[in-house]
Amino acid sequence: MKPKCFIFDMDGTLFDTEYDWVRIKEELNTQGKPILSYLKSLKEPEKSLKWGILEKHEKKATRNAVLKKGIMEYLNFLRERAILQALVTNNSMENVEFLLSKFNLKFDFVISRERGLWKPSGAPFWEVMKKLKVKRQECCVIGDSHFDILAANEAGIKCIFILNEEKERFSSSNAEVFNSVEALRRRTIDLLQARV
Repeated sequence: MKPKCFIFDMDGTLFDTEYDWVRIKEELNTQGKPILSYLKSLKEPEKSLKWGILEKHEKKATRNAVLKKGIMEYLNFLRERAILQALVTNNSMENVEFLLSKFNLKFDFVISRERGLWKPSGAPFWEVMKKLKVKRQECCVIGDSHFDILAANEAGIKCIFILNEEKERFSSSNAEVFNSVEALRRRTIDLLQARV
């Protein structure tokens, strides 16, 4: 079935952002749990205090973010072919709006963590499919981490593209891994031509 919708991650996928996740998790003392789930489980006043720490790191990374090389051309390439584009991020809407405005990017649908749906759950991807009226067989997920893969798998989306230079990190996954947007674009051309 021909892809009709591409679901993008934000940090590390659309933008090169610098996060020291090991240090952030140590600072928050997440005890090995995913950050958002851990923060949600906390009681006040610890909850607000630690959300503030995360938001401080996010704001700094967001202000220093740069558009990934080739991503603007890739988004235009998809738009020219009438392919829907959704953005699903565990980041805040404030940071999403800042980056989309700064780089003049537009998506057909955006989900940030304020909706209470975040990866590695497949729930935000189900929400995209419902909103944009597409089937899972018509979707492709483009991300940069294992969270993107886990969420796509739970949502039943088989077409998973990962933008990451550390290919060996994903060798046991069912995702196709690319070290550049240009390599991803070439693969997308093949995919669209093969499924017409």
